[in-house]
Formats: sequence, structure tokens, C-alpha cells
Amino acid sequence: MVENSVIRAAGCVLWRRSPRDGRPEIALVHRPRYDDWSHPKGKLKPGEEPLDGALREVLEETGVVCVPGAALPTVRYLAKGRPKEVDYWAAEAAGVAEAAFVPNDEVDLLAWLPPDAARERLTHDHDRVLVDAFLDTLRSRTAPRPGGAE
Repeated sequence: MVENSVIRAAGCVLWRRSPRDGRPEIALVHRPRYDDWSHPKGKLKPGEEPLDGALREVLEETGVVCVPGAALPTVRYLAKGRPKEVDYWAAEAAGVAEAAFVPNDEVDLLAWLPPDAARERLTHDHDRVLVDAFLDTLRSRTAPRPGGAE
């Protein structure tokens, strides 16, 4: 592998409807190795399609099966001096079971937060942009369609 080759990864802005009030909540994971809060994501396996990798990473890191939705912006940044590209999707949790999450060496905490609180807790600015992109897709999904029935 070429030293400066792009690191390819994928992840999701995992969300659910709050069991308390039905409003959206976003899942964030804490990675003890980096002591940061982020969206579930990870490196792609050789030959793996980005969406498949994103869904695999969500399941591995959170224990949650999810349904992919809209594609979100690809995030680009340097990781240990190498360029990294992470493809993201909005993904709704399918039948969230709180007990599905099992802390491990890679991810030790999972938090479900309202979007504003998630934006505040996220460690990196490039992850905050994804919260806004997710909210835009959610708004466009629920907006009345032009020419639709009143």
C-alpha cells in the first residue's frame, strides 16, 4: 500500500425517535483510545462497499441494526498525516434495544442525545456538520410536497 493512499471509511448518523417525546435522538459513541465522541464509523474492509461497511460498523460499535436513509456529505480530513475519506448515511435504528450495546476496547460508551446536545458533545467539527446535514434530510423528508393535498 502506498504510504499516502487515502484511508477509506464509512459510518452513519444513527438516529431514533425518542421514547419520551418522539423527537429525533442521535447516537454518539465514545472511543477510549482517542477519548473522543463521534458517530459510529470505521475503516472499510478490502472490496467492501461503503454502505455495507457503514451498516457493519454501526452494528459492531452500537449493537443496533439500522435502516439506511439519505447519503450525507463525505468527510475528508488527515488522520496521522494521511488523508482519510469517510462516507456517511443517515440511518434509523430498527427496534432499538438499550441492552444491545456492549462496551468494549474500541467503544466504551453509547449516548442517545437530542441533535443540539449531540452537536455539543461531538469532539470534531467535521462531525458536527453531519448533524446539520442529517437534520436537513429529516426536514425535507417531512416537508409538505408542492402540489400535494392539503
